[in-house]
Amino acid sequence: MALLTRIKGPRDLDRLSPEQLTQLAAEIRGFLVDAVSKTGGHLGPNLGVVELTIALHRVFHSPKDKVLWDTGHQSYVHKLLTGRQDFSKLKAKGGLSGYPSQAESAHDVIENSHASTVLGWADGIAKAHEVRGRDDRVVAVIGDGALTGGMAWEALNNIAAAKDRPLVIVVNDNERSYAPTIGGLANHLATLRTTDGYERFLARGKDILERTPVVGKPLYETLHGAKKGLKDFIAPQGMFEDLGLKYVGPIDGHDVEALESALTRAKRFGGPVIVHCLTEKGRGYRPAEQDEADRFHGIGPIHPDTGLPLSSGGKDWTGVFGDEMVALGKERDDIVAITAAMLQPVGLEKFAKEFPDRVYDVGIAEQHAAVSAAGMATAGLHPVFAVYATFLNRAFDQVLMDVALHRCGVTFVLDRAGVTGTDGASHNGMWDMSILQVVPGLRLAAPRDADQVRAQLREAVEVDDAPTVVRYSKGAVGPAVEAVGRVGGMDVLREPAATGRPDVLLVSVGALAPMCLEVADLLDKQGISTTVVDPRWVKPVDEALPGLAAEHRVVVTVEDNVRTGGVGSAVAQALRDAGVDVPLRDFGIPERFLDHASRKEVMAEVGLTAPDIARQVTGLVAKMDNRDEAAPGTVAPAAARDAADAAADGAAEPAEAARD
Repeated sequence: MALLTRIKGPRDLDRLSPEQLTQLAAEIRGFLVDAVSKTGGHLGPNLGVVELTIALHRVFHSPKDKVLWDTGHQSYVHKLLTGRQDFSKLKAKGGLSGYPSQAESAHDVIENSHASTVLGWADGIAKAHEVRGRDDRVVAVIGDGALTGGMAWEALNNIAAAKDRPLVIVVNDNERSYAPTIGGLANHLATLRTTDGYERFLARGKDILERTPVVGKPLYETLHGAKKGLKDFIAPQGMFEDLGLKYVGPIDGHDVEALESALTRAKRFGGPVIVHCLTEKGRGYRPAEQDEADRFHGIGPIHPDTGLPLSSGGKDWTGVFGDEMVALGKERDDIVAITAAMLQPVGLEKFAKEFPDRVYDVGIAEQHAAVSAAGMATAGLHPVFAVYATFLNRAFDQVLMDVALHRCGVTFVLDRAGVTGTDGASHNGMWDMSILQVVPGLRLAAPRDADQVRAQLREAVEVDDAPTVVRYSKGAVGPAVEAVGRVGGMDVLREPAATGRPDVLLVSVGALAPMCLEVADLLDKQGISTTVVDPRWVKPVDEALPGLAAEHRVVVTVEDNVRTGGVGSAVAQALRDAGVDVPLRDFGIPERFLDHASRKEVMAEVGLTAPDIARQVTGLVAKMDNRDEAAPGTVAPAAARDAADAAADGAAEPAEAARD
């Protein structure tokens, strides 16, 4: 790593020779394989943009010039070249983020890791520079997969309208986002990539001109950058120029010299320019190059020599859903699946192999997916749209106005719900149970284990007159949590051992059931009797819940969703509407963005652990007992007085997860 360790900032690249740049690229790839194989992360995308990132930082002067990354998972090389070379805690607490981060560096401008947004950002920054009279350059790097998103084209429509506003758009075209990019845009880019006549002409011309003294190379560069009269003659006119955008390319995305030439021409141009770069995801690392699924898009810890995972986890939530979808597909020919460019990550790969004509990958277009699903439902199908919980945020209006308003039977399956941890603020699926509470008629299920994923998915697809939602966590699914009874549609997971009126009704949401049972055990040791229920369907609130709550002294809700407007709020409203005057305490995620760390660390930070919750509930019950003791003719139980003393002795600052 002789060269890489000498790079403290982008300007250190300026003094390197072409041979040294080639060496540096090799060192960066070696560093990435070694570092990311230990921590996990986005390996394939970063191996594909090594030369492109080097060229960007040699031509443009960050941070004065703004280099913006769409999605941002391909920014590891950018981090290395801007002085961040400690990857030992990548995506871990206290370490580097897996995405650009304003807190890390002035070179990082945007850190939203949702795709297709960068061109809007670039348009806004370029407009601000124009108003303020600044000559800073704006460069937006966007993948071909992200160009399938509608927001990208809304931005392009505005960018193209300003012919004299400088803005460089670099299309990183590796034919893939997670998996191979599909759709009409992908076909057009493929045409540009594979126009044999154009490429043969350039290759033959380059050979001749490079052997021509003095003027040969400059003339070749001029011809390579020209389009009118040359490219239009040999290849179909590109849609980018049809929009009014100058087009340069396709460029070999692994040729630093060619990239610098193209980017320099684009930089000199006084308006918006597209620079189309062809790259290979996973380049230089054979296990990634041979991975047909996603070229090691995102990996856990692996053996660097073989690319094989160091450990194999048990069955995960996604796999349980995927298997059940195949079973449903065999039973019902009206079941179809939809994905937004994430067929494998959301578990639909098996369904696609079994029923290739009944799965639709719409690209990075969640809004379109929801509206298209409404159309399918109207025409007699039952679509299942599988998407990360955080990405459903992008389609809220369509869920509300297209699916729910029209009473369409569409099932939304939300993967990675709740705290996901290491991918940081933008990937935590912590808003869905709040934003969906306001959708009339929508029904929302939160399965607690694999058995409930199967059961509640089946219940969801039986609904043909309203949207249904099934949401579950990231990672391995634990053992089954058996019910000991049922009240209404709710599963009773634990009944109080003591007779008489129980102290606490604990409402457990989804995958937090094991933790809630642990809370009940801790409360029992303090002499506090607890009933634990899993409502299964958290929207609408089960009609039996207010009556059950009235039989207890206090209600506690626990959810891995923001507290604001979440399940706890819905339960509180249901109690008020039913005239049940029982105190309620809601535990959930605070209304703030969460830094990247492991799920366990994040849960501890926000107070969503069994000891934290048990300590606060113990203190609450003790206060109630003290009030009862102060009332005429009442005596608090000894166990409760002891609990109050214990709570007073051991209480720390109240966890941020709960408020009175």
